[in-house]
Order: sequence, then C-alpha cells, then structure tokens
Amino acid sequence: MKPLLLTNALIINEDLRYPADILIDKGRIQKIASLIPSRTEWQVIDVRGKWVIPGMIDDQVHFREPGLTHKGTIASESAAAVMGGITSFMEMPNVTPPTTTLQALREKFQRASHSSLANYSFYFGATNDNLDELKALTASQACGVKVFMGASTGNMLVDDEQILESIFANAPCLVATHCEHTRQ
Repeated sequence: MKPLLLTNALIINEDLRYPADILIDKGRIQKIASLIPSRTEWQVIDVRGKWVIPGMIDDQVHFREPGLTHKGTIASESAAAVMGGITSFMEMPNVTPPTTTLQALREKFQRASHSSLANYSFYFGATNDNLDELKALTASQACGVKVFMGASTGNMLVDDEQILESIFANAPCLVATHCEHTRQ
C-alpha cells in the first residue's frame, strides 16, 4: 500500500480548527503540517472543503453477538461503525447468553480479537445473583459494569436493593445504569 497524502484538509479537534496536509503510511498518521511536499510514489487526494475530525467513541452499542447474529455481528457492526467515523466501541452485556460471567467476558474479547475492525471493550452485566463474579472483576477487564433497573432486559434486572448497593460498593470501574419504571 502506497503512502497517502491528504492535502488541504480542515482539521477540527476540540477548540482547534486549521488547514493542513496529512501524511498516512502503513495505516498510521506520520505527519501533520501546513504543507507537505508530495512525492511521485505517494497517492495524493485533495480534500479541500472536507473536515478531518478525530475518531469517535460509541460507548453504548448492541452488536448482538453471541446469540442473535442474524441481527448483527462484531464484524458487521464494527465495519459499519468504522465507515461512520467510530474508531472505538463499548458493547452492552445483554446478548444471548448475557455477559454476566468472567468467562463470558473473556469469550467476548476473544471473538472481537478475531473480527473487530475498531478498538473495543465490553461492559460486564450485573445481576441479582452474580455478585461474586463482579467482586472478582478488575478495572482492566471491562469498560464498566452495566446495571439494568427495569424488566425489559429479562433476567438482567437488578431489583434487590441490597444487591444494588453491593454492586455500587464493589464495582472496580464505572457503573452505568439503565433506569426505567416497568409496569407490573
């Protein structure tokens, strides 16, 4: 693959906005400068009028693997994400079977290592009966602990107040909650 030079880009990042050229080689940005002289062996694309922005992080995706792969897979959904400018994703645990054990979490990472086109991480799903698993979880193993506080997620509902308090007290990383009032 030839090095790629993007010329006349408008770079936008946080409060910065400036014109520049971008040299990409072997899939990595090598240089950003106001003017990069091109070489004949490079592919050059004039992107005048186009914005270049950092890759975005989607912190709540539902790729449905394992269990519901007819709806989407890590491969298909990460490809769609990358095409839309998403470079990293964090997947929810409500798949079939749910990601509520350390073994299931390891298996998710293994699946993604073979098929994801983006950076990835996974939430560990808390339930009324997996507190011991949660206590064994380390901060580096998951992007967060997901707590579903409504019945729409079936067996992932956490409705025991003491368990809920223990989840918040023992989670080694951020706790993300899905709060809803479910009619009985």
